Amino acid sequence: MRAEEVEARLPEALARVLGASPVAVTNVRQMTGGAVHETWAVDVTTQDVGRPAGAQRLVLRVFVATAPGGMSAEHEFSVLRAAFDAGVPAPRPVALLGSADMGAPSFLMERVDGETIGRRLVKDALYAAVRPRVADQLGRIAAAIHGVPLSAELRAFLSAPPEGASGAEWELRRIEGIYRDVTRDPHPAFELALRWLRERLVPSGPHTLVHGDYRVGNVVYGPEGVRAVLDWEGAHIGDPMEDLGWVCVRSWRFGGGLPVGGVGKREELFAAYEAAGGAPVDPRRVRWWEVFGNLRWGIITLGLAAPFLRGHTHDVEPAAIGRRAVETEWELLELMEAG
Repeated sequence: MRAEEVEARLPEALARVLGASPVAVTNVRQMTGGAVHETWAVDVTTQDVGRPAGAQRLVLRVFVATAPGGMSAEHEFSVLRAAFDAGVPAPRPVALLGSADMGAPSFLMERVDGETIGRRLVKDALYAAVRPRVADQLGRIAAAIHGVPLSAELRAFLSAPPEGASGAEWELRRIEGIYRDVTRDPHPAFELALRWLRERLVPSGPHTLVHGDYRVGNVVYGPEGVRAVLDWEGAHIGDPMEDLGWVCVRSWRFGGGLPVGGVGKREELFAAYEAAGGAPVDPRRVRWWEVFGNLRWGIITLGLAAPFLRGHTHDVEPAAIGRRAVETEWELLELMEAG
């Protein structure tokens, strides 16, 4: 979409959904990030008689295309609403829009000011005072995510292991299937990691809502710490320890020397998680998910590079990300050697 199209179409859509007229849409700009969906920052002002006039700073998320197996706009909006209603620090959901409104399924949410670039949290002096508290914050927020009630609405569309199945075994089979599909090239470290994980499968406790991409880089933060959790399209039902392992994956440390986002210790994350009502943490179980997370990210990088390598696209950005597979291979060897 173009900015002019957003400005032209959004007022009428909002007037219908919010029951407010007239609606002014200003300061439209496309935000960076998002390989599949478009994200726009907009300021929205309603001027109805009897209503207080004032601008709302919002984000418009337009589902121009849906990735294979990806979540629809309606479903992501439902997850975001459930998390926000349960007290998770997440952007406030505002309105779900249909294809007729913006030309593609879309939704609006509150715009949370702050920083999202992980390396700035790790290195900038502005965040020096809060860095020692981030692992604690992430642990408490993870407990809140895993406490979101799994309503019938969420259960109807979120992927979940079959009744009685282990979340670990379910996810391992899924990621191995993706790996076999995206490459025929030899990757001995990945093959070894698959075997290592199969031989050490961990039992799952009660399944909960899992964010699925819970890490530094997917949170908005400021000098006081984490303000909001973003990017809910990977949410599913499974083992909550998956999120705790994923946040420790080396690629999300952004050059920092500590395992939790480059700024915190695992023990701080686990203690805060339990103190906030999360289930007791078995570090060995989280370790399994950390190894799995490194393998998963490595396979994702291969998948991103595959269209370029097969000549289906000339976009070099996903191809460049594909080069990072070797980083995950090295990390997997280090983790497996350490047991």
